[in-house]
Amino acid sequence: MKNHQTTIFDIARELGISKSTVSRALTGHPNVHASTREKVLKLAGDLEYQRNMYSIGLMKKRSHTIGILVPEFTRSFFPQVIIGAQERAKEAGYNLIIAQSDESYETEVANAKVMLAYQVDGLLVSMTRETNNFDHLKIFQRKGIPIVFFNRVCDEMIVPKVIVEDYEGAYAAVQHLIDRGRKRIAHLSGPESLSISHRRKSGYMDALKKNNIQADNDLIVHYDLSLPKVKIYVNYFLTLPDRPDAIFCINDPTAIETIRIIKESGLRIPEDIAVVGFSNDYVSHLIEPPLTTVEQPISEMGRTAADLLLKQIELSVEQWKAPTVVLKTKLIVRNSS
Repeated sequence: MKNHQTTIFDIARELGISKSTVSRALTGHPNVHASTREKVLKLAGDLEYQRNMYSIGLMKKRSHTIGILVPEFTRSFFPQVIIGAQERAKEAGYNLIIAQSDESYETEVANAKVMLAYQVDGLLVSMTRETNNFDHLKIFQRKGIPIVFFNRVCDEMIVPKVIVEDYEGAYAAVQHLIDRGRKRIAHLSGPESLSISHRRKSGYMDALKKNNIQADNDLIVHYDLSLPKVKIYVNYFLTLPDRPDAIFCINDPTAIETIRIIKESGLRIPEDIAVVGFSNDYVSHLIEPPLTTVEQPISEMGRTAADLLLKQIELSVEQWKAPTVVLKTKLIVRNSS
């Protein structure tokens, strides 16, 4: 192993091959004989050669790097999305820079600035629960850097988005509870700033209406997705004079915490109160009782978002499209309902 930074000149000198041929071999150019490419790659590995991607990016006006902003890592949803996005990026020869904002708008703004500093070719975004100003993301549009939103999307920015059938999934979940004989179905919803909260609440409301069940505002609570607050709101439901016989939750972490609190109160699930979540997180089938939930194609969301972004990168600004891709959901019935 050499103790200096190995360059393309070193590799060419060692092999007696022209620098241009070595360069083509390292970048996967098809007009290089297989045996030559194998020799170049083997020696590059032995010499611990690292391509200067920043310099290559300056020459090609591409960094071959895309960024992804996610709001949190406390549950399995966003890591699974990232896995899907990274698989697709890797297939296309792109690296992925990941930043999580800990549900903080200020951190999200700072993370966006980091992505600009790294000169990403495009950005995938799922915004925080606090985000209601998008100036830090509109900068990317002004600079001609494409953006794709997923899961938690910004409706005011005309860019591609990837969501799931939030309305249909919520409707199916509540209809399932009604079919099981439940009449007082509470809804523990998410922040009103998030469009997924509105879409899932609309599905909940319309399922009640279709079945001639009057919506009760006492049974609908919006909260900020901070799990410690779930105890406050579930205990509120349990102390109502006419308590609910089911709770439909905005997501699985909320539903799992709801199950824990109901069990602590001495009530039975689902005999006394049924619980349904949304997303089919990994742990949803491991708890007792296993959670009925609405399955989302999480990895597919990441792959689809990355694919849309990569297509935008390959097009000129004038050719950009702004589709909204809606992925299917599926009700998974387990013992909590």
